[in-house]
Amino acid sequence: MSIANRPVAGIFWMFLAGLNFVAVTAIVKFVGDAVPPAEAAFLRYVLGLVFLIPMIRPMLAARLTRRQLAFFSLRGAVHTIGVVLWFYAMTQISIAEVTAMNYLSPVYITLGAAIFLGEPVALRRIMAVLAALLGALIILRPGFREVSPGHLAMLATAILFAVGYLVAKQMADEVRPLVVVGMLSITVTLGLAPFAWAVWVTPTLDQLFWYFLVAVFATAGHYAMTLAFQAAPVNVTQPVTFLQLVWATLLGWIVFAEAIDPWVVLGGGIILSAVSFIAWREAVLKRQSLTLKDATSKI
Repeated sequence: MSIANRPVAGIFWMFLAGLNFVAVTAIVKFVGDAVPPAEAAFLRYVLGLVFLIPMIRPMLAARLTRRQLAFFSLRGAVHTIGVVLWFYAMTQISIAEVTAMNYLSPVYITLGAAIFLGEPVALRRIMAVLAALLGALIILRPGFREVSPGHLAMLATAILFAVGYLVAKQMADEVRPLVVVGMLSITVTLGLAPFAWAVWVTPTLDQLFWYFLVAVFATAGHYAMTLAFQAAPVNVTQPVTFLQLVWATLLGWIVFAEAIDPWVVLGGGIILSAVSFIAWREAVLKRQSLTLKDATSKI
């Protein structure tokens, strides 16, 4: 059986990835603002460096050029700011809002790929992008309620993560995936260090334990997501990520007494539907391209 033709396995791994990512948001929400956002982000990454050990040899063997180091540094810089803003947003707005607005990153990636990488964007994908932006407006409802700094932080976070993804996409064609992941961990840890130092509050052992768990769940989530992508096409696994919004909403309501906002659920659903459509179109176009290439090779 083809490695990309196991939909049940793909759905299972994406389901597991979603559980891990919701666990990350729950722990960060639980710890709250007792630790400044920049320091909290730094602790998450520095404690997660233990997972970097298997990546050391591939990174040393990669012999990165100055250009590649510059690109990895750029990705580390934008991801550093994005992570700080994400941790800040978690202390300001509900878990459901953070989760729903996280779905905007693939939309920004589509726009960025068209603008900076010259990838073609058909009318249907443009309509999907507009639908996703409408979903964001439904969540924010400017003019009908106050748009808080936490909402603005999440808008910026999605953009910054999209920039980082586009850089990673370029680098993934040149170096091994382990190198891409390892360099992100190193550059973000270094990037966060001065911000953490500026607001440093000595963490308790309990807080260190919780942030180590954040690193564990985040790493497990990314690994499970990678396995999902290996097992099945993105258009199969992407809709499963909507469950993250369901779990986040229920978690916020049951554990943190956050009111369930139907507008957030509706907006998040629209955004994810648009993202799923974009993923489906990319899968269709890729399949058509491979079919055409195979037919051409037989002529």
